[in-house]
Amino acid sequence: MIHVVLYEPEIPQNTGNIIRTCMATNSILHLIEPLGFSLDEKHLRRSGMDYIKDAKIYIHKSWDDFVKENPSDHYYFMTRYGHRPPTSFDFTKEKGDIYLVLGKESTGVDKHILKDHLDTCMRLPMVANARSLNLSNCTAIVVYEVLRQLGYPGLSWNEELKGEDFLESL
Repeated sequence: MIHVVLYEPEIPQNTGNIIRTCMATNSILHLIEPLGFSLDEKHLRRSGMDYIKDAKIYIHKSWDDFVKENPSDHYYFMTRYGHRPPTSFDFTKEKGDIYLVLGKESTGVDKHILKDHLDTCMRLPMVANARSLNLSNCTAIVVYEVLRQLGYPGLSWNEELKGEDFLESL
């Protein structure tokens, strides 16, 4: 199981998009407080669309509470301070759940947390003068890299709502 962990997210539209990604990939979303918005904000609902009702979302009061409730050796951190891209990790070797941790838009994951996990810090390669990419984009990229390596377990390869042969029948 893939878990997306947002450490103190600040922008409701990003979180809404991430909710949509998590629901579509059968991933679990964890939100670590404080949040920079209310979960009933219209911006969150708009970007999350009707996917919110089907998403698996858990809220934690702090990083320590999250770790206590989700003990694991499989925390991976997306950070501008990482030195390896997600493709350099072999997620097929992981036994158990995989936790992908992304930080708040303004400052990322607390540096003291990152320092304890240097071997599992990732960075998306980009030009030298770019600090970061959008949080929801980074989430989608890393979730789909894990899924790609695992063979997209439980996900459909075809359009199911309108039918596999929808375009052919036009």
